[in-house]
Order: sequence, then structure tokens, then C-alpha cells
Amino acid sequence: MQGMVDFLTFRRMITPIIIQVLFWIALVLVVVFGFIAIIIGFAQGEVLSGLLSGLASIILGPIVVRVYAEILILFFSMNDTLNDIKNLLSDSRDRV
Repeated sequence: MQGMVDFLTFRRMITPIIIQVLFWIALVLVVVFGFIAIIIGFAQGEVLSGLLSGLASIILGPIVVRVYAEILILFFSMNDTLNDIKNLLSDSRDRV
């Protein structure tokens, strides 16, 4: 019951979970795009450019997607940390 109250009063965020799901979807799409670029490169006779762009997408794409997801989650992590600090300060004031 408390979980539902936290959800409805916006004390618990669902966006970090959504960001993680979108991260995995984007990761799969980037890798698939890399393989498609390689295949198209071979099909059009542009083997080197297709291979280089495909490999760049397969290698660098997941890194870029991960960094972007981490930056987004960082804001929610800061929010959680600030809430923890607020609760600690509130508890210490109650003891005094």
C-alpha cells in the first residue's frame, strides 16, 4: 500500500525504469543498424565504407547510448540522494 502512495504522490519515480528499458531497446537498434550498414555496404559494392560505418555503429553506438542513459539517470540519482539528505537532517532535528 505504501508503494502505491509513494507512486501516486511522486515520491517514487518510474522514469529510471523506463530509461533502462529504452536503453536496451536503443542498444539493440544501434547494433542492428550496424549490421544493416555492413550488409548494405557489401550489396552496393562499397565494402570499406559499409564495413567502417557498420563497425563504428556496433562499437561506438552502445557507448553513446550508455552515456546518454547514465546522464538521464544521474538526475534521478541526485534527487534520491537529496531526499536522503533531507530525511537525515529532519531526523537529526527531531532528536535535538
